[in-house]
Amino acid sequence: MRLAGINLHPVKSTAIRPVQEAYVGRAGLVGDREWMVVDGEGKLVSAREVRELFTVVADTPATGGGADLRLSAPGHEAIELALPSEGVRDVQMFNRPRMRVRPAGPEADTWLRRVLGRDDLSLVWCHDPFRRVLDAEDGFGASDHAAFQDDSAVSLITDASVAAIDSWSEVRITAQRFRPSLLVEGAEEAFAEDGWKEIAIGPVRFRVVSAVPRCVMTTIDPVTLEKSKEPLRTLAVHRRWDGKTWAAVHLGVVHPGEIAVGDEVIVS
Repeated sequence: MRLAGINLHPVKSTAIRPVQEAYVGRAGLVGDREWMVVDGEGKLVSAREVRELFTVVADTPATGGGADLRLSAPGHEAIELALPSEGVRDVQMFNRPRMRVRPAGPEADTWLRRVLGRDDLSLVWCHDPFRRVLDAEDGFGASDHAAFQDDSAVSLITDASVAAIDSWSEVRITAQRFRPSLLVEGAEEAFAEDGWKEIAIGPVRFRVVSAVPRCVMTTIDPVTLEKSKEPLRTLAVHRRWDGKTWAAVHLGVVHPGEIAVGDEVIVS
């Protein structure tokens, strides 16, 4: 098996940025979901609520950008931002404990509000992802950290699993629907990743923590922004247990390092 894709999402819920190589640290892929959009109460605003976030392209040095953060969107002039060096704001993702992060500043907020058509939006940066320890009830330990990723710092799916879901679905389903950090090709069967325990990619070692429960965001086409019942309807037929639908796996980082597209993937 080989690593077929590495995906970064510099701002949570914005356009996927494929890269050829990345550094995997204790808090996941460097440059992944280190920024987030929040509302006036400091609560996460994602493509679940504002699907136009998918049209915003965010670039950082990790994706080949020249600025700390560059934001662009169709029909709007791009903006370049520096990492905020001061200020603290409490924000919250879903019902998780509130996090202390740094506000990006009024220039970023004005740009987002104009592009997305909401006057209560702000951009924040996770300046210290090691403050967040992932939930022990989900199988993580004290060394598992993340910035603004949902439940784990790294997720993985195989192209065989995506192909199976696509074959069952009434609409075209690609790996982008699941926004995985890593895409693996060459698995012998669909959903083989469910049974993996440990994964080696180049010098990096991961452990498989759990399957990923899928949410309504997968029903939004990342290109057209059209919403349907797929793939959740299909997953409910073929991949439903414990009252949820499942696709992909959460990973914990055991040994950090550099990975690149084409690297051999070895599992146990």
